[in-house]
Amino acid sequence: FAPVTDARKSLTPCLRTDVGATDLVLIDLGRGQNRLGGSCLAQVHGVLGTRPPDLDDPALLKGLFGAIQELNHTGMLLAYHDRSDGGLLVTLCEMAFAGRCGVDITLASAPMDDPLAALFAEELGAVVQVRRTHLAAALALLTEQGLGDCCRPIGTPNPADRISIRNADCLLFDANRADLQRLWSETSWQMQRLRDNPDCADQEYARIDADDPGLYAALSFDPDQNPAAPMMNTGARPRLAVLREQGVNGQVEMAAAFERAGFECVDLHMSDILASRIELTGFKGLAACGGFSYGDVLGAGEGWAKTILFNARARAQFQAFFERDDSFALGVCNGCQMLANLRELIPGSEHWPHFGRNRSEQFEARFVMVEVLPSASILLQGMSGSKMPIVVAHGEGRAEFRDADHLVSAQPLVALRFVETAERTDHLGAEDYPANPNGSPLGITGVSSADGRVTIMMPHPERVFRSVQCSWHPQHWGEDSPWLRLFRNARVWVN
Repeated sequence: FAPVTDARKSLTPCLRTDVGATDLVLIDLGRGQNRLGGSCLAQVHGVLGTRPPDLDDPALLKGLFGAIQELNHTGMLLAYHDRSDGGLLVTLCEMAFAGRCGVDITLASAPMDDPLAALFAEELGAVVQVRRTHLAAALALLTEQGLGDCCRPIGTPNPADRISIRNADCLLFDANRADLQRLWSETSWQMQRLRDNPDCADQEYARIDADDPGLYAALSFDPDQNPAAPMMNTGARPRLAVLREQGVNGQVEMAAAFERAGFECVDLHMSDILASRIELTGFKGLAACGGFSYGDVLGAGEGWAKTILFNARARAQFQAFFERDDSFALGVCNGCQMLANLRELIPGSEHWPHFGRNRSEQFEARFVMVEVLPSASILLQGMSGSKMPIVVAHGEGRAEFRDADHLVSAQPLVALRFVETAERTDHLGAEDYPANPNGSPLGITGVSSADGRVTIMMPHPERVFRSVQCSWHPQHWGEDSPWLRLFRNARVWVN
């Protein structure tokens, strides 16, 4: 293990094609020995092989670690992937899959005697992507770390979406990236069909094609503007209850998000309410957090809701809070499910759905695209029309409506929906998996009360309010992600 002092410096295998000319550099700690013993290539041919890869000089591994740290610290590295199972060919393919692009590779300027060994040997090493303007400096730094005879440029990404491999001037291999990705994913797809809902598995597998643009962000507002700044500058910090129950685990991120937007957050456990240690009258806002209250054994959020509904003191407190015209509430994930079960206490929520088991029959932890819809939600004002990624993490997030009439009645309250990475021609929400990870009709994943004071959603905005929390985000995003606007909107409304 090693400490991570700055998570923003993390590297992924995702090749960049938006930064001009770049080069791929192979760092080969095997120094060209290309030993195939125990390799995947040997396995598919039914042999064990003779000499396996080995670390002949431990100083090389130390040098590699030091070089990668220094190259990353100076900002030279765009992508990184270790060479392991499957050898160099699989390493390059996986980088191309992540970047949705092709690669043009030349193994050596002079013909190699055994190019298959070079492609499939599982020697220690890595492939890195650097800007062409940084190539000389990167190679010099690698040489300083004793890796001068271990590294060489081997190719570049290409926009043609093809994986091309040459041995000097001889073309060894050329194939479509999406076709290779389907082959690479086929075993996982077949296993997924047996374990999960097979229709969902088929839909996810069918999405592997050259036309899927991947995640993106299209905003209707400037995330660098802070509409809450005038209120925050007064020094006033409205009190907000960060509500949790046994099994809830999202309270820290929730408090951090609202604190950043100018609130004074109070850790409020349901036991405090039931024992009358704290009352809701002293709070402007309430945030019901995500997690697994009572292990979801009574249904997601059901047990939590019943501790309120079946306790006269708690029921009266929550009903009075929701009926105040100067209060607001946010329910996320398990908190969303819980508040959906308190419909009888929340004015204007009679058309809210119930949330049931995901269509995939699995817990879904994904980074997916959503669209903010025009709604009364005070938390989403000024954000409608925006499409951007967000975290989901739930096993029971499918919005369930009694019938078609109930679904129609709920439409004016819908505030958030899942959308495809590629725009649908009918401009509706995502219906197919995994763009719609739980199977909700029309992609519905967030609703508000009629007056907008109470908003519930299955995704987790508190887990992506900083850019560093996002597993992917546009490079130009600053410290704050656009999702911080939701929490700032709450501060504006309170004022």
